[in-house]
Amino acid sequence: MINAAANTRPHKLLSQDDYQSYDAMGLAELVRQGEVSAEELLQAAIQRAEVVNPEINAIITPLHDFAREQIRNGLPQGPFSGVPFLLKDLLASLAGTPMSNGSNAFKGQLSPSDSELVRRYKNSGVVIFGKTNTPEFGLMGVTEPKAFGPSRNPWDTQHTPGGSSGGSAAAIAAGIVPMASGGDGGGSIRIPSACCGLFGLKPSRGRTPTGPYYSELWDGAAVEHVLTRSVRDSAAMLDVIAGPDGSSPYPLSMESSYLDALNQPLRPLKVGFTTRSFVGNDIDAEAIKAVEHTVKLLTELGHDVEEVELQLDGEALADSYLTMYFGHVAADMEYAAQLLGTGFGNLDVEDATKTVGYLGKAISAEQFVSAKRRWNQFAQTMAMYHQRFDILLTPTLATPPVEIGAFEPPASEKLAMKFVNAFGLHKLLLKSGMVKQMAIESLKKLPFTQLSNLTGAPAMSVPLYWTESGLPLGVQFMAPMGDEKTLFQLANQLESAQPWFNRTAPIS
Repeated sequence: MINAAANTRPHKLLSQDDYQSYDAMGLAELVRQGEVSAEELLQAAIQRAEVVNPEINAIITPLHDFAREQIRNGLPQGPFSGVPFLLKDLLASLAGTPMSNGSNAFKGQLSPSDSELVRRYKNSGVVIFGKTNTPEFGLMGVTEPKAFGPSRNPWDTQHTPGGSSGGSAAAIAAGIVPMASGGDGGGSIRIPSACCGLFGLKPSRGRTPTGPYYSELWDGAAVEHVLTRSVRDSAAMLDVIAGPDGSSPYPLSMESSYLDALNQPLRPLKVGFTTRSFVGNDIDAEAIKAVEHTVKLLTELGHDVEEVELQLDGEALADSYLTMYFGHVAADMEYAAQLLGTGFGNLDVEDATKTVGYLGKAISAEQFVSAKRRWNQFAQTMAMYHQRFDILLTPTLATPPVEIGAFEPPASEKLAMKFVNAFGLHKLLLKSGMVKQMAIESLKKLPFTQLSNLTGAPAMSVPLYWTESGLPLGVQFMAPMGDEKTLFQLANQLESAQPWFNRTAPIS
C-alpha cells in the first residue's frame, strides 16, 4: 500500500501546466518517485475542475471526501497509484455513493456495493473523486440529460462531447483528469473519444467483468473500459481490469500483457477501408477527409490499404440494434419501477425514454429473439471479411461533433410522444414504422459504431484528424474478436507517427 504520509518531505508545487503535461502513467511515476503526493495530484485535479467544470458540466457528483479517505487509508500499489480518476455515472457502482444513471428517477439512490469493475479500478491505485455526466440510461450519442443539463465539448462549448460517456470525455479533454471510465453499448466510448480528441478502445465482448449486478450488458452488446489521452494508459488499465468474474457468461482468456505488447514490433497489416454509411446516408466531407488522411498515414507506415465494399445488410443491422435497445430500456424501466416502488408509467424519466420503454414492452419475445439471432449474420460477415483483411477502417462519426441540441426531437415529435405515452398507443406507433424511421434518422449521424457491439469485436477511435474549424474527428478501427493486441500496437504506432497528446483543447 502507498500511504499518504510515507513521504513527508516538501514537494515542489505542481502547476496546472505540469499536471496536464503527464498521462496517467506519468503521474503515477511521479508519485512512486516521491516527486509529488497523491494528495497534491488530487488537489490539482479539483482545482482544474473548479475552473472548467462550470463551463463544460462534466462532473455531476463530486466525491472529494471519498477521495481523501482513499488516500488516508492507503492506496494499492497498482500502475496508477495516486492518479485522480472519474467514474461515469452509469453502471459504475461505488458503494455508498449516488448513481443516478442520468435520470431524475434515480437521483439520491446510493449504490449498495462496488461493482466488480469498480473494485478493479480501485486496485489499479486510482483516486476516485467524482462521477461524470451521461444521458439518461446511457441511451444517446450525445450527453444532454434533462436531469443534469448538457455536457459541453472543451474544443468548442457550443458542440457536444458525444455520448454516452460524454462527461468523462469532456473532463479528460479539459485537463481535469488524464483518464476516466466509460461504457460502450453502441459507440459510447468511441463516439465521445472521436468528438474530444481522445483515444477510446471498446474491448471484446466478455473481456471486462459485468458482475455482480449483471451477467452481461445489453445482451453482450455493451462493455466497459476507459477513455484516455495516451494509448499506454488504456493498455495498462485493460491489463488490470480484464478477466472474468463470477457473472461472466463467456469469458475471454488474456494471453499476455497489453502494455508489454506495445514494445513488440507490429507486422505490416492488410487494412480495408470504407466511408460508406452502414445505413445508407451521406457522410460529411470532413469525415471522409479524416479517413483519407489516415489511409495516407497507414500507407506511409508500410501497411497495405485498400478500399472495400462491405457486404452488410445495414437495414437489418439497424433493426437488430434498435430491437435490443427498446427491449432493454423496457426491462431497465421495469426494474427501476420495482426498485422505487412505483408504476412503470409513473417513473420520472424523459418522454423519449418512456416512449422507448413502452415500445420495448410492445415488442414480442419472438421479435426480440429473431433480431438477436441476426447478430450472427453480422458476425459471419465480419469473419469472412477478416479472412482477407486484418483491420476495418471507417469514420467513427458521420459528421463532426454536432451542436448542443442537434439530437433534440422537433416539437411535433415531442407532442406525439406525450400523446402516445398518455393514451398507450405504442403498438400502433410500432406498426406504423414511424419510430423505426425516427431512430434510423438518429443512427445516420452515428452509423459506424454499432457493428462491433453486435458482433462483440474490439474497436477503437483514434484522434488523427481535426476539422478546418478546429474540432476533433476520430477514425475507427475494427479487429477480429479477441484481438485487442493488434489494435493497441497499431494505435501505438500511429501515436508515434502523429502524436496527439500535446494537442489540447482551447478551454481556459
